[in-house]
Amino acid sequence: MTGSEEPPSFRLAYVPGVTPSKWVRIWSERLPDVPLTLSAVSAAEAPGVLRGRGAEAGLVRLPMDRTDLSAIPLYTETTVVVVPKDHLVTAVEEVSVEDLADDIVLHPLDDTLEWEHPPGLPALERPATTEDAVELVAAGVGLLVVPLSLARLYHRKDLTYRTITGGVPESRVALAWPQEETTPDLVEEFIGIVRGRTVNSTRGRTPTPPQPKQKRADKGGAKGKPAAGRTGGKTAGKTGGKPVGKNARGGSGATKSGAKRGKPRRRP
Repeated sequence: MTGSEEPPSFRLAYVPGVTPSKWVRIWSERLPDVPLTLSAVSAAEAPGVLRGRGAEAGLVRLPMDRTDLSAIPLYTETTVVVVPKDHLVTAVEEVSVEDLADDIVLHPLDDTLEWEHPPGLPALERPATTEDAVELVAAGVGLLVVPLSLARLYHRKDLTYRTITGGVPESRVALAWPQEETTPDLVEEFIGIVRGRTVNSTRGRTPTPPQPKQKRADKGGAKGKPAAGRTGGKTAGKTGGKPVGKNARGGSGATKSGAKRGKPRRRP
């Protein structure tokens, strides 16, 4: 690398409600020399940030304008309704869209849910942001339907939420990046992390090459030399040239030379 070249880095945009900390930690463990910079953007801003190369990749919400962008859906969130703690719906664990028919349901301008027919009664004005809508719910102005992570992000002690059922739209979180990315290797690395690939995955980083196996030493010492205690003939049952086992006392297979000799007897 010459002095004019900048060291590699990776910029990751993320929208409210998404928590990238786990993936960032894995990145820092695998690529300690490549800093990862986080950039918080609104759901509406995210596509433009990626197209303008303000980030190499982004954790975004679908649906969105995917022109010139690639995206991998990661997970789908539960949809909930945010209500005051003294609201009637808190008496049950789940509510349906029909249960909200007589309530004012706020529809903020940055809503991430695509409604064909928003539930409940419309408010006189649409709040600018989801955070503003939460404040209005706390003031008793209406209710709010959002993905679960946003209900947790803007949680207040005087508010709670319940799962809403009945064909409501859901928000999907995805990893997106420009189709003509300038750092394809780093984008592929982050894709591998969010998909749970191991460090040696063939689609992630270059796997660690296998180490050559060390040759095992010959059990009998150097090649061509007999093992200790062998004399080149058949010495079954012997170690160090001495008989062992039954052969030690002239049993089966013992050599006569191993027996103690006495004086020869004279013939009469």
